[in-house]
Amino acid sequence: MNEEMGVRFELPQDTPGDDRARYDKATFAFETKDYTGAAALLEELAAQDPGNAEVRLLLARSYYHSARLGPAEQELRSMIERWPSDAYAHLVLARTLQRAGRAQEGAPHLKMAEAMGLEA
Repeated sequence: MNEEMGVRFELPQDTPGDDRARYDKATFAFETKDYTGAAALLEELAAQDPGNAEVRLLLARSYYHSARLGPAEQELRSMIERWPSDAYAHLVLARTLQRAGRAQEGAPHLKMAEAMGLEA
């Protein structure tokens, strides 16, 4: 049935602590190029669970794509400090620094990503 017939469909609201639903919404926002919206959702999740590399990487990528290069760099450096073998974090940091006009500073991270098997 539809609204014309007196029935309305509504998506269920998030319940407090429904991190999976928030992550799904953030992923959808990212995939539909709403990078600012994705970052807003992911910031809270990253603050609640700083050990979640998946959330933090998507947050850094959201910052990068919304041209918030300072926060992207900060997030990526923090990730690399915690997970130095994360090749993709090295690659995104290299790209972030390149985009900020600091390609020479990003070069070691690009080489690291390539050494770990990522093609740049």
